[in-house]
Amino acid sequence: MPTRNEREYYSMGFQDGIRAGRGLGPQFGIEKDTTMPRELLDPLRGGTIVKPKRKLSAWNKFVKANSNKKIYKFANGKLKLKKMGIAFRKTRAGKKSRR
Repeated sequence: MPTRNEREYYSMGFQDGIRAGRGLGPQFGIEKDTTMPRELLDPLRGGTIVKPKRKLSAWNKFVKANSNKKIYKFANGKLKLKKMGIAFRKTRAGKKSRR
């Protein structure tokens, strides 16, 4: 069973390895500043870096906007994707993405 100090040393080495692998600091423990900007850390994930979310594609925006409409739903609640695809291709965004 590792002691508390051993677990702490392992944790410090693991965090140094993560930072070095992501290019956030110099390798081999030669660091000037060991703190990371708070806006990059997510406390719910144990301090991992938060990536910015990707923008939705035109199709994803169309589905998000129209998924609650009755004409695009079956009785059991599933989406009529074929009908949505036809309607999407008729929109300006659908014609632009096919070029």
